[in-house]
Amino acid sequence: MDFNTWSSALLLIIFLIATLAIWMSGIKLTKAIDAITTHFGLGQAFGGMVFLAIITNLPEIAITSVAAYHRDYDIAISNILGGIAIQTVVLVLIDIFGVGRSAPLTQKGHSKVLILEGLALIFILSIVIVGAQFPSSFIYFRTTPFEWIIVGIWIGTIFLISKMIDPKEKVKPEELVHHLRMPKSTFKGSINSAYLVLFIGAVITLFAGWALEITGETLANRWGISGVVFGGTILALCTALPEISTGIASAKIRDYNMAVSDIFGGNAFLPVLFLMASIIGGDAILPNLKPSDIYLTMLGIILTGIYMAGMVIHSKKQIARMGIDSIIVLLVYILGIIGLFKLI
Repeated sequence: MDFNTWSSALLLIIFLIATLAIWMSGIKLTKAIDAITTHFGLGQAFGGMVFLAIITNLPEIAITSVAAYHRDYDIAISNILGGIAIQTVVLVLIDIFGVGRSAPLTQKGHSKVLILEGLALIFILSIVIVGAQFPSSFIYFRTTPFEWIIVGIWIGTIFLISKMIDPKEKVKPEELVHHLRMPKSTFKGSINSAYLVLFIGAVITLFAGWALEITGETLANRWGISGVVFGGTILALCTALPEISTGIASAKIRDYNMAVSDIFGGNAFLPVLFLMASIIGGDAILPNLKPSDIYLTMLGIILTGIYMAGMVIHSKKQIARMGIDSIIVLLVYILGIIGLFKLI
């Protein structure tokens, strides 16, 4: 199917429909996931956390898979690295609309688990930068060692978190750190219905992710927008929409740790997709990163570090319903995007 022959208006309509499908499917999916993990007691378990991370990042999985298959990595890589930055900025929206005037988000949401997740994310992004320093020939069995190191850090972190949560503690399902993401409502139906919703939602999300990648790449080329800029901003925002709605919902029921964990945990998973892209495309992904990709990686590290500092300092000061750390994150992100345009 040659999308280049389609009009820009039609491609834009398909792009917007795919974005809406991802948002709506994400809401349905997470209710079904909550029902399944609760039914089998997986909320605090290692397997449950892995399952949640994979299912809740289906749009990024679809986008990366399609791009790797076509061996056109710009949009997929920038969607992953730019997605980490923009999803961290989602915490600013949660701070404003989810927490409000009572106190800053990081004054209310801080724990050892969140610090561990933040450190894991910084370690993973550091490995991304290290891997980019090696030549493209540094590849074995269609991958480089660095993609495997990233996966190892991610799996190791989830294992440690699962051990840190005491299984004997009597907590309600909605209070579990990784019990995502629609805390105000629960799945209405049997467990078999949840399986059906999970399957249908996964298919819709994967197809919508494919549509986003194909139409987005075509529109970006047609409008003269760099794939890095498009993937790291517009596409990343579209795939972050579920995190915005569910993160605010988490904060409004005062489960602030869950709101932050959803972002940090999801961000830590995204670079794992480099391994999948490398296996599908057969290319060394990290050694071929562009300066703009390294730039987005560093932006993600800085934004994460600011919020981690906010969790340690526990400042109660707010300006325009935002904590000081949220204000700094917002300013740094705006300056970072301006810098990205200058770099491209």
